[in-house]
Amino acid sequence: MATPGIKEHSNHTSVCPGYRASQISSSPHGLKASLTLNGTPCDIYGNDIQELVLTVALDSPNYLRIHIEDIAGKQYQIPNSVIQLNKYSHMAYARHNTLKFSHSHDSKSGFGFKVFRQNEIIFDTVGHPLIFEDQYIEITSSLPENANIYGIGETPDWFRRDPNNTTMTLWNRDAPDPFRENVYGSHTVYMELRENGHFHGAYLHNSHGMDIVLRNKIIQYRVLGGTADLYFFGGPTALDVISQYTELVGRPSRIPYWSLGFHNCRYGYKSTHEVNEVIANYTQAKIPLEVAWTDIDYMDRERDFTFNPANFSLQEMRAQLDYLHAHDQKMILIIDPAIQFNSTYGTYARGHSQNVFIKNADGSEYIGQVWPGHTTFPDWFAANVSSWWSDELRRYFDALPIDGMWIDMNEASSFCTGSCGSGKPKDEVPHFPWTIDNPPPPRPLDKSNRILVPPYAIHNPEMELSTKTIETTAVHANGVIEYHVHNLYGYMESKLTYEFMTSYRRNKRAFLLSRSTFAGSGALVSHWTGDNWSTWHDLHVSIATVFDFGIFGIPMVGADICGFIGNATEELCARWIELGAFYPFSRVHNSIDMKSQEIYRWDTVAEAGRRALAVRYALLPYIYSCYQEAVERGWPVARPLVFEFPTIQDTVDNDRQLLLGDSILISPVLIQGARFVDAFFPQGWWYNWYDFSLIEGTNVNVTLDAPLEHVNVHIRAGRIIPTQHAGMTTTETRSSDYTLIVAADKQGTAVGKLYVDDGETFDTPSRWLDVNFSDRSLWICSRSGSYEIKRPLTKLVLLGILGVRAITVNGIAVNSVIEVTSSSTIVTGLSVNLNRDIRIALL
Repeated sequence: MATPGIKEHSNHTSVCPGYRASQISSSPHGLKASLTLNGTPCDIYGNDIQELVLTVALDSPNYLRIHIEDIAGKQYQIPNSVIQLNKYSHMAYARHNTLKFSHSHDSKSGFGFKVFRQNEIIFDTVGHPLIFEDQYIEITSSLPENANIYGIGETPDWFRRDPNNTTMTLWNRDAPDPFRENVYGSHTVYMELRENGHFHGAYLHNSHGMDIVLRNKIIQYRVLGGTADLYFFGGPTALDVISQYTELVGRPSRIPYWSLGFHNCRYGYKSTHEVNEVIANYTQAKIPLEVAWTDIDYMDRERDFTFNPANFSLQEMRAQLDYLHAHDQKMILIIDPAIQFNSTYGTYARGHSQNVFIKNADGSEYIGQVWPGHTTFPDWFAANVSSWWSDELRRYFDALPIDGMWIDMNEASSFCTGSCGSGKPKDEVPHFPWTIDNPPPPRPLDKSNRILVPPYAIHNPEMELSTKTIETTAVHANGVIEYHVHNLYGYMESKLTYEFMTSYRRNKRAFLLSRSTFAGSGALVSHWTGDNWSTWHDLHVSIATVFDFGIFGIPMVGADICGFIGNATEELCARWIELGAFYPFSRVHNSIDMKSQEIYRWDTVAEAGRRALAVRYALLPYIYSCYQEAVERGWPVARPLVFEFPTIQDTVDNDRQLLLGDSILISPVLIQGARFVDAFFPQGWWYNWYDFSLIEGTNVNVTLDAPLEHVNVHIRAGRIIPTQHAGMTTTETRSSDYTLIVAADKQGTAVGKLYVDDGETFDTPSRWLDVNFSDRSLWICSRSGSYEIKRPLTKLVLLGILGVRAITVNGIAVNSVIEVTSSSTIVTGLSVNLNRDIRIALL
């Protein structure tokens, strides 16, 4: 759906003249050329720009950059001060880049180019004219028949995009997860899987609104301005592409270990006493609770950095925080960027005096409407905004030293269109539009204003681009209008907030959750998928969205368990916690006026939660090691099967199961009333987590029993999984001894790894262990680091390994207990120091 009354995309863009390349100069570093309009201007959605500059750069061995910009430099580009690409690479150019560039001239469409991976074309614009106008850029590349495309968003959708009918709109929007519509963040990166099992990817570095269209064997970018700054990644594996992309935009941030625990929240808690009861009820139900969250309910009149004196007094909040800390638990609270327009409100008054708010064209403060009423919006480009924002956060943290922050509504969201509070009294608090019996109609479209109503209408479903957000004509301190930087708003808030948190608690990792994201946000924040619905459909779609954010470089991601909007049924909530226990970020959350859905509310849901979370907490050493691979290499923690098995056709569109890392397969129930699940098992052995029974995968579905309180979990053969005893907190879990599950493959071999550090500081010593099993010997070797692992290895679970009568550790016989079952050999009574190299031989 595009903006009503505005011209839709015209297929007649194919008659545009394109450009002609000249003054071409090549070097080992790349290529440079001039591009000149190849005929009569189209001016189809703006004014054709006559003279362009083409730069092809080999900036890294891992990607190829193609940048097309106007010679005058008037088109908006994302400043390096906002997003610094390739921040940690010191290589000027690469001699051995596997990607190659060629260009040609077509008599009809003009200049075109191809990107090759060796001899394979992975991007091809030849035959499709380049359109480059002041408010419209169109780049089109041919695709194979029925192409396998993943990524682009943020849009709730199935994981594999429909190559014949997909329009991905990138315009950050506060919307409750409508299927196949744009929502909170903007990510242009995509991956394509070819028939040979190889992946490649591309990223457009541009902050403007756009549509990215898949149909008729093409991918087409339709962008509302800026430049065409394209990066291509050669893979060839899915993990390679993501690693190459995150090397460019920023690796995921290091998270505190505790954030991998289970979190609880809801919008609508009435007091600290109610939250205290919730915390106690989790303990009584023996369900792990790591973090207690509170939504905007704690605020005084929904104003940032305040506390409701009646129901959430600062004194009571401090007491709650002290209780949580005494029990190795944490507290996280929410803030929004919108600041109440009220001179008696200190945060606004200080910001106003420092000139930190977005302006109207006439220089007055832009005033929208959010929860506290009429609101101003911080201008993240303003000269004083960093010091002002840090000062407000410092006052807040000094008053209540919470453990993490949740930044919401940062698309930015506004409940009215335009500066609706201009000229209104500062103490006026208007009604929410949805509570008014006869709300005023939307304002008429001003088609004469091409900033408010661009000639090309991207498929943003609102009346106009400015609906429910900051108006596109609003002005930032650097003179740039919101039209150009709208999609950067949440990213820039994240950046300043992250900088504060890591400076306020020096050497402490920050946990920061943001709703709005952009390329590179993973280096700053984690993400939840926003205001989803308590439906079976949204349960299923959540898996695809988690996979999407793995591609986007934000691996710490999850959906609101049991759904945010609507009343979850007992069955739905049971199935959701069985899946949600394995989201990288695992939190139950729901909305005000909805039925309470804390995990302990139903007996079956509580039992499902205890079982699933017991698996999660036991797997914490493994999950944390997977997350460290995200930090070092960009790899996602939750992965689709196609990433590991790209040559198996049935994995290509499988978003019904998920892998944790490359070794743990989760097969949840996603269908109402089902007591079984058809789970796909790729070729090889897979061991049942609970009873160690073996399934021999043959690339077909296997029907598994799935009682209401049970989720199927399998271990991939050939892998070694480090675990600890599941406690009620991550601290309790980390204080227990280690177990290694050695899941041998048909050849009797297995490999694994373990990463350990203190879980909270940046400069902590660390240690990577490599674990290998072959020839009936288990080798544990330090790959790097000097961290002193405090707990010993006391137990081995040997799967697919028979005939063990005794064991030796570094050649010395040990007294151990060996228990043999039909499907496993369990060795207990060990006390192995993991800080030295070890060989455990099975005799």
